[in-house]
Amino acid sequence: MSQSDTQAGSPTPTANVDSEFGRIALEAGVVTKTELDFCREQQKQVSDPNNRSISDLLVEHNFATPNQVKRIRKQIEDTSRRSQIPGYEILSKLGKGAMAQVFKARQLSLDRIVAIKVLPKKMSESVEFVERFYKEGRAAARLSHNNIVQAIDVSQAPQGYHYFVMEYIEGLTLFDEMAQPPTGKGRKFSEADALDVIIQICEALLHAHERGLIHRDVKPKNIILTPQGVAKLTDLGLARAADDKDAAESEAGKAYGTPYYISPEQIRGDLDIDFRADIYSLGATLYHLVTGKPPFEGDSPSAVMHKHLKQPLIPADHINTELSAGIGEVIDVAMAKKREERYQSTADMLEDLRLVRRGETPIHARRVADLDQLAKMEESKSGETIDIVPESNTARLVNVWGEPVVIGLAIAVGVSVLLNIGLIILYILKK
Repeated sequence: MSQSDTQAGSPTPTANVDSEFGRIALEAGVVTKTELDFCREQQKQVSDPNNRSISDLLVEHNFATPNQVKRIRKQIEDTSRRSQIPGYEILSKLGKGAMAQVFKARQLSLDRIVAIKVLPKKMSESVEFVERFYKEGRAAARLSHNNIVQAIDVSQAPQGYHYFVMEYIEGLTLFDEMAQPPTGKGRKFSEADALDVIIQICEALLHAHERGLIHRDVKPKNIILTPQGVAKLTDLGLARAADDKDAAESEAGKAYGTPYYISPEQIRGDLDIDFRADIYSLGATLYHLVTGKPPFEGDSPSAVMHKHLKQPLIPADHINTELSAGIGEVIDVAMAKKREERYQSTADMLEDLRLVRRGETPIHARRVADLDQLAKMEESKSGETIDIVPESNTARLVNVWGEPVVIGLAIAVGVSVLLNIGLIILYILKK
């Protein structure tokens, strides 16, 4: 509660609770505005309104069930407890994740709107969760970029709640954007719109990678898009310093990440995870944006991760035939299962993304593709014809059938030459 609420003439505590209860019930669709207004009029007719709460009147007139009222009261109580964070006034709940709840709040000292992530009490009992929570705050504090949600503070409230204050972003996540009307689930971004977003996130990752941080959980749910088209990377809960050997050893053999976008080396729990894990996840996110679905799907997380490890990727431009060849090449290289075959720097991927956005050829992805074809040709032991299309776009066939064929061709050429010589000699003798 703000200081002004305690001044003369301000509503009583019961009136505040009734007002909040009515707002939540209305927003949740539990009651209609007409039903709520009716109960408010009923409340005014009694001598002591404090004895007749809005929630009681809603139940009394069968506008709401006791269970519905109980749930809303609990929500108000939870919000009230969390509002006791020094220096902040909780305004509303923004969302709830697996590890924390996020609230919209006002920072009283600067009179600005912020977002506060609060770790639930049950999570606070785990040393691992608390450490990860503070680790996220510290990681975010190391970064300062327009396309990364800015950290403000991380601390513990007197009531025991751990909280992380960050920049408030008005907008939806890419995941929510894809679920919006008119098409709903499976909505695709146009190639241009998808590239505009991914280029910004690649710039954010380049900033993080240059400072030795790997995000490890790049996905549509962790990217917020503002109404002005600014993309913001958020949630550094899994971020890790590339040179943190102790953390790497403690996490060895464990898969940290989101199954739909996780890199093969994260699935295996490799010790030396580096920036190329983020490149893979960024490629998977781009794939989802332009095709309307993640690269691999399955009945369970383990089934999806198995496909990341073993199943060939269906090219994005095979699913969405309106895509350019360039964006297909970028995704293929970013999502190579062997990280040695991916982009070898975040800057290289960013350069290719910008080239494709301008309608040009991605130079780094094309080079990797050409080298891959040459490597396959060298490794080929069985007779086959490999079609290589160099950057000149001039096709040439390369036969790799082996020495017997070469010898046979040489003999045939020799016989042809001898026959021609014989014909020439006969022609001279006849003259």
